[in-house]
Amino acid sequence: MKKYKSRIVDEILKRKLEGKGAVLIEGPKWCGKTTTAEQLAASILYMDDPERKEQNINMSELNPKRLLKGPTPRLIDEWQIAPKLWDSIRFEVDHRSELGQFILTGSAVPVDTKEITHSGTGRFTWLMMRPMSLYESGDSSGEVSLKDLFDGQIEIDGYSELDFERLAFLVCRGGWPQAVDMRDEIALDQAMDYLDAVIHSDINRADNVQKNPDKVRRLMRSYARNQGTQVPNTELAKDVQGNDEGSINEETIASYLSALKKIFVVEEMPAWNPNLRSKTAIRSSDTRYYIDPSIAVASLGVGPNDLINDLKTFGFLFETLCVRDLRVYAEALNGDVFHYRDKNGLECDAVIHLKNGKYGLVEIKLGGEKLIEEGAKSLKALTSKIDTEKMKTPSFLMVLTGTGDYAYRRQDGVLVVPVGCLKN
Repeated sequence: MKKYKSRIVDEILKRKLEGKGAVLIEGPKWCGKTTTAEQLAASILYMDDPERKEQNINMSELNPKRLLKGPTPRLIDEWQIAPKLWDSIRFEVDHRSELGQFILTGSAVPVDTKEITHSGTGRFTWLMMRPMSLYESGDSSGEVSLKDLFDGQIEIDGYSELDFERLAFLVCRGGWPQAVDMRDEIALDQAMDYLDAVIHSDINRADNVQKNPDKVRRLMRSYARNQGTQVPNTELAKDVQGNDEGSINEETIASYLSALKKIFVVEEMPAWNPNLRSKTAIRSSDTRYYIDPSIAVASLGVGPNDLINDLKTFGFLFETLCVRDLRVYAEALNGDVFHYRDKNGLECDAVIHLKNGKYGLVEIKLGGEKLIEEGAKSLKALTSKIDTEKMKTPSFLMVLTGTGDYAYRRQDGVLVVPVGCLKN
């Protein structure tokens, strides 16, 4: 039996079960939702078991309470096959008056809510799960901890074993648990299979609207070219039309992107709005990101060697990998990741903001002293604008790099950390 690789979300799930009657795990398909839930479940109901699926659906109509019997926490996998189970679970949580009763997992496709009468407020809590970070897949040493940095331990030391070629491979492979232990050539195929499934099936199931596979593929390619930017839908429409025949308007772009968000293929990053000393117009548009860099790689039809030969594209996709990892790590610290851009062009790639008000500023650079210096300069410029009488000073300033062996603290206090050293 394949050994389970521990996930950062394991501890989050335990914590959420202590505070609510039921936990719903959401996220993209193939990210490991069911496998993770199985580790904590005391009993399991697989709703889509081919031998019992029809029987399970019938039972959800006739006697749903019977399906919910079993040691707790009880995992209901593919629960969305029978949406009425939601209200039955809510009822059971109310009447058992105990926490940690149920874990719900299922397809990334949104459930049909017509048969659900109660929101679940107070009984359910939601848990977002993403593909594996480098620390979870065993590709980061984890010698530099974000938690330690937020706790004031900024004297860092770490070593990354990732060279340029390996980093390019990891961007292309992505964080899909199934791919992590595969041979490199086979692992790279997984993202292509994922892309094909999205284009030909999953995006249509998101809203039950049949879409043109050709247009979906062209949009996803354009979106991949615009990773890390705030390009509007109008520009995406122009880009798609400019590169292929066939018209596609802004409304179609919006509907397709909405479907991709619903199935967790894209996860855009909101803007951070700090208190500043001077009045500066902050750009509030979301920044475009796929939930995993491998989806962008597959959309562009490139591989590791292509990235090595095109450092600009490599840099954009490396940023997506870093954003994925920072989101996984921030979630464990009860935080979120934002971006900052203002009208004068000053930017910060990632702001990790915790619920307790602490925050850290991160610039992402593929590598090289010149780029590291640029990142440090940008971080210090933003810090000088923040009104520290109205909010805390940043817990740390970090340039997160791809290349470079060592993690260290510069004389000006800016941390330089290879992504192959980082953990939550």
